[in-house]
This record gives sequence, C-alpha cells and structure tokens, in this order.
Amino acid sequence: MKMTGDFKDKLGEGGYGIVYKGKLRSGPLVAIKMLNKSKANGLEFMSEIATIGRIHHSNVVRLVGFCVEASKRALIYEFMPNGSLDRYISYKEGSISLAYHQMYTISLGVARGIAYLHQGCDVQILHFDIKPHNILLDENFIPKVSDFGLARLYPINGSSVTLTGARGTIGYMAPELFYKNIGGVSYKADVYSFGMLLMEMANRRRNLNPYADHSNELSFPYWIYDQLVEEREIEMRGATDEEKNSVKKMFIAALWCI
Repeated sequence: MKMTGDFKDKLGEGGYGIVYKGKLRSGPLVAIKMLNKSKANGLEFMSEIATIGRIHHSNVVRLVGFCVEASKRALIYEFMPNGSLDRYISYKEGSISLAYHQMYTISLGVARGIAYLHQGCDVQILHFDIKPHNILLDENFIPKVSDFGLARLYPINGSSVTLTGARGTIGYMAPELFYKNIGGVSYKADVYSFGMLLMEMANRRRNLNPYADHSNELSFPYWIYDQLVEEREIEMRGATDEEKNSVKKMFIAALWCI
C-alpha cells in the first residue's frame, strides 16, 4: 500500500489481477501485480516466483520481490515505462506506431530472451504464453519477456513434456497443444508462438481478430507465404530498402517458426 500510494496509479488488468505503479523506498519505480483471490493461493504464484527468481537476463523482466499477507499475494517487478508491445502493434484506438528498424531490433531482443529461457539456464524454462501483451519495453525500448504464470521448468535434456491441459492464448498456441495426435509438446511450442508474434511485428498490426475461431489463425501466414514464394513485394509504406530487407527476414524467420 505504501509503495503504490494506496493503489492510485493502475497500469493494467488481466485475468491474474491488477498491476499498479509503485516506488521503492530506495527510489526505483516498480510494477506491482496484485493477484486476484482465485490465483493468489494457486500454483501460478509459486510458479512465477520459482521460475523468474532464477533468471538474470537483459531481455527477461526482473522480479524485485513479492509480498504475502493472509490471502493477499503481490509480485513486484522492475518498472517498464514504455508498456507492452501490444500498444505498438494493436488495431486499438490510440495505438502507437514504431519504425520498421525499431521493430526489427525489438524482435532480436525477444528472440534472445526466449533462447536464454530454453538454453541459458540450468533448467529449461518453457513460457507457454509468448504474445505482444507479455513483451514489455523499457525506457530505451529494450524488450523483456514477462508473465511466467503459465511457465514450467524441465530438465535441459528433456525432449517432450507432459501437460494436463492446453495452456496459452488463442492465436499464439502451437497446434500440438490442441491436437495431441500430431506430436509431443516441447520448447517448440514457444518457438511457434514467437513465429506468430514475429509475423505481427513485421506486419506492424495484429494478424487476426481475437474473437475469430482457431481455424482462421493461419490465414495471414499462408498469405505471406504465397507473396514470398511468388516473389511479390509486400507493401510497406515509408520503408527504406534496408528496412524492407529486414522485414522480409522477419517474415521468413516467422514462417520457419510456425
């Protein structure tokens, strides 16, 4: 309550609870995620602390600490002044546009963060919810992977993982999370999600209506694939030749991931 000034500055809200802006006594600004009652006593709180508490990487958000009092649970993170990537590739009113070269640089940072989770720790961390909303941007637009509520830890040599149910967000979930007969779930579920994210970043807009059904999800990637195979130029207003080349790389890498 002291850190947030009685919860007066709300940064965002989701199924997990509400995030407020706060300030530590030592000076730094923080983002405080107050978990709602249904999440507060569950595995998500412990998962997030256990997962993110062992991570130190410039492209992964830093957990500063946590608070527990009776049934109340709070997670305290470093503050990201430029908000989530969702603000910059959304079709919502008031969304902000970033230059193509900025999107390209951000995409490389996100890739480094995910590669670290998969290969850089003593265990493999599978995020299972890579999407624009969970990529935060600091004051220099350096991206940080955030929100580890659905994450799971696995031995580094494990080839596939066991899940009791599908997890993630429609539009970014790998097919094997829906259809059990096409193969086991592995770190490649995050690679698929990154591909869908990269497609949106290269296009600088959302790929699909969030209310559309799962069958519509791949229509945009197929369209991009056809443009590239037939060597048609994808329209990019105001892009330099160098930026067009970078965006083409992003589309090709996204298709490899998907």
